[in-house]
Parts: sequence; structure tokens; C-alpha cells
Amino acid sequence: MTIKINLKVFFLSEIVLLLLGACAVPDQKYVKAPFTELDTLSTNDWWNRKTSKIIDMKVPRDQTLAFGIYTTSYNTLKLSAQLFPLYPEETRIVRLELLQNNQWKEVQIQEVNEIGWAAFFRIEGWEMDQSVKYRLLHGENAQFEGTIRKDPVDKNEINMAALSCNSNKDRGTREKYVKNINALDPDLVFFAGDQSYDHKEHTAAWLKFGMQFRDVFRHRPCVTIPDDHDIGQGNLWGEGGKKSVRKDGNDGGYFLHPEYVKMVERAQTTHLPDAYHQAPLEQGIKAYFTSLKIGRVDFAIIEDRKFKSGPNGKIPKQGPRADHINDPNYNPESVNLPELVLLGELQHQFLREWGADKKSKMKAVLSATGFCGGAHLHGRRADRLHADLDSNGWPQHGRNKALSLIQKAGAVHIAGDQHLATLIQHGIKHYDDGPWAFVVPAIINNYYSRWWWPEDEMPGEFNNDFLPWTGRYLDGFENKINMHAYANPDTQSNGAGFGFIRFDIEKNEVTFECWPREADVLQADAKQFIGWPVSIKL
Repeated sequence: MTIKINLKVFFLSEIVLLLLGACAVPDQKYVKAPFTELDTLSTNDWWNRKTSKIIDMKVPRDQTLAFGIYTTSYNTLKLSAQLFPLYPEETRIVRLELLQNNQWKEVQIQEVNEIGWAAFFRIEGWEMDQSVKYRLLHGENAQFEGTIRKDPVDKNEINMAALSCNSNKDRGTREKYVKNINALDPDLVFFAGDQSYDHKEHTAAWLKFGMQFRDVFRHRPCVTIPDDHDIGQGNLWGEGGKKSVRKDGNDGGYFLHPEYVKMVERAQTTHLPDAYHQAPLEQGIKAYFTSLKIGRVDFAIIEDRKFKSGPNGKIPKQGPRADHINDPNYNPESVNLPELVLLGELQHQFLREWGADKKSKMKAVLSATGFCGGAHLHGRRADRLHADLDSNGWPQHGRNKALSLIQKAGAVHIAGDQHLATLIQHGIKHYDDGPWAFVVPAIINNYYSRWWWPEDEMPGEFNNDFLPWTGRYLDGFENKINMHAYANPDTQSNGAGFGFIRFDIEKNEVTFECWPREADVLQADAKQFIGWPVSIKL
């Protein structure tokens, strides 16, 4: 049998096969992500993705080092180097150099983790009594330079800037924030969570955040902790790391892939001092709660989401959502179950030990959100929410236990999350027997604003002269609170801004400042939000 071959078709077919072979990726040259449809802009063959509205990943190759972020505490330096995604042929090594005797000296090299594109440095025996210039190096030309500050043990005032909620409704620069914070020159910067609002693209959003604020933490230590939006949920009730089967997560646990959650926490918390609890939790998710000493002030960094009970299936549903109570006549005791968890026993143990350590002169607790229902209107002025289970005013037993431990430690509480700046003294058994708490404003607040707006529009007992609705109130869970200041979004900045906290060690006094987004602190007539600053004695 004779077979006739169309030579033209044959040769064309051969050419097509050759071209396909040339385009193929032989011997896969990238680390395959353990999850799908998450972090697609920076995993696998990321270079084949279209340019994102979040941030351009295809930077010039002398700009692959985005930023470094660090803390020093207990004679240990911990520093994270964040990179843009790397092409297969590029080195995965980052070098850390210190300026010693006017010469750069390489002190450590680390490999880049391709899931998240970061390298992590740890140096024990760090000399805390001197400032040292550092630089991170990648490849031939990429570098990021900054200063590891000496521990300010000789200062009588330790200052901290505090920010939260970097909404993606505004992806512009944060030039005014950077200018103001650097002008105030804090000893520590605290980002309380929601650095990312891009739920499924954390690495891209984290890079965007870092590029916005890197000149704030380039030359000073910085604490970042992830909140619900960072790990890809609208709200988070972590229940010790368990798997949630609901997208809204209100059954408790984490909805997205655990390796994605671990990547987020690795990026945002690896530079913090070593965690108090080292053993993995459920799904291999780890805890990061710890403490950090800056001068003579001791900061406890806690996780007020990771262990908290989810409401769904545990308490009666009393609104359109399991976590929203809209009935003003509901009974708060119906949701006040002693078996429900807020911080959990691991963190109770940590706070007891931390509080008993009296080596530091002053103490503060840092967490994601506040420990009461400090807002009445949610999203729009027309939407009143009687009780919000996402707030840490619930569960009440857990809230009161946490506040008792903070108060016993003699600490103040600093948090974010609520999109509403408030300054409250908590009550536990009685009014004003708990710690003071400052919930700082959102960085960007043109999405889901909140208001403090009592339904009767009446001042509370012992109100002040600055704002109409101050004084003693009960929140929606009947927790006792004393509202001293609030910044509703009826301002030029829509209530957006940042907090600044001054710890005066000699006076044993804390001053809370709250600055609007559009302020210029260098101007003599610069004004804070109405009601601030407030100074208290501990």
C-alpha cells in the first residue's frame, strides 16, 4: 500500500510542534503553589499574568528588593526582606550587610521563600546600645537600605504611631502619612491590621502597602499584625486555626487554604520577636502572640481573632446575619455563654506572665480590634447595628477576662479595625475599673464608615465639654464603657487618620493623640480631631 504524504502540511506541522516545544517550560522552573486561585499574581508562572490594578509585579530588576521591616528585642534582631516576584533564572539569595567601621560587611545570607517572596534574617546577641546602618542586597544591583535603631532605654518618653485599615478604595501614595509620621519621629510604628483588602492577592497587596509605607519603617522598628481582610475574610473567628466551611467564616475558623493563611502570617509577623507559643495549632497554623520591649516600655502583641469563637450554631441568630444583632429588645444574656472564647487560655497564661514582669516601667497591649461595641451606625448613617459580634465586646466573659488581665498588668490597650477612632475607659464589674483603650482611625475611610451615635442622642454621665456624646454608657452587650473621645466620619478626612501615643515614663503618664489624614503636623496651627489629645495617669 502506497501512502501519499502532503509535504506542505507535513512541514507546517513540524514547525508548529517545534514552536510549541520552544514555548514549553521544561523541567518546571518555579515552585508550584500549594493552593489554587490564590495569590495568582505572584505564584507559579506569575510573569504570564496581566498587569494588576494593585501593583505592577514586573519591576526593573534593580528594584526587586521592595522593603525591609524589623524589630529588635531581647538582644535579637529579626528582619524580613520583601521582594517582588523573581523570574526562574534569578538568584533566590538575599544578603544582609551592616556598616561597620565605615565599611559594609556581609553578616548573613538567606534564601527567598517563593510562596510570598520574602527572606527572613535572625541575629542573636544583637548589641542594642547602638544604631547600625543595614542594607539588603539581591542580585547585582537591587538593594534596600535603612537603620537598625538603638534601643532608647535612656529616653524618658517613648512614642508610637498607630495605624489600621489601608483600604484599597484608594490605591494612591500615603505621602502625607509618611511625612507626618517621620516628622513626629516615633520609636515604634504599629499597623494593627487590614494592611491588605485584596482578599485573594495578599502578596501583591502587601507589596503595595510596603511601597506606600516603607519610608516609615525603613529607619525604625515596626509591628504589623494581620487582621481579617489580610487573610481573606470579611470577619474572622479563628477558633484555634480550625477549617471553616462557610465563606463568611462565622462558623469559626479559616475559610481559605491554610498554606495561604500561613503565607500571610509569615509575611507580616516573622520579623516580630519569637512567639510565646511555638507548637502548631489546627491545620498547622501558628500563633505569633509575643512581647516587644522598646526602651522602658513593654508591649504585648496579642491575637484577638485567632482563638475567638464563631457565633453560628452557638448562639441564637437575632438579625440578618449570625454576627449582626438588629433587635434593640434582644437579651444580651442570650449570647453571654461562659464556654465561648475570646483570647483563650494560652493567651491568658501569656498575659499573666507578661503582666507579672515588672522590669519595664510602662506597659501596653497591641491587638487588632477593640474590646467593646464602640460603634452604633455601620456602613451608612441609616444602618443602626445594636450589637456587632465581630467586635470584641463579645463574648462578654472572654472580654472581661482579657480586660482584667490588661488592667492587672497596668497596661493601656491600642487597636484598630473599627474605622472609627475612639478613646474609652472600660468597665468590668463597675464603670472605670478597667484599662484605657485607644482604637485608632482608618488610614482610608471611604468604605464602610462607622459612627458613635447613641439612639437617644444624649450625653452620658460625667460627659466632657468637647463632644456631645461622651461619658458613661452601656454598649450593645451591656458592657460598661466611658467614652472620652470619638471621631465620626463627618469631617474633611471622613474620619481617616492615625494615632500617636506618648509614654512619659517619669510622669507615668500616657498621652493619646489622633491626627486627621489631611493634617500637617509641622504647621504651628495643626489640629487634631476634636477631643484629642487626652493625657491619663496610670
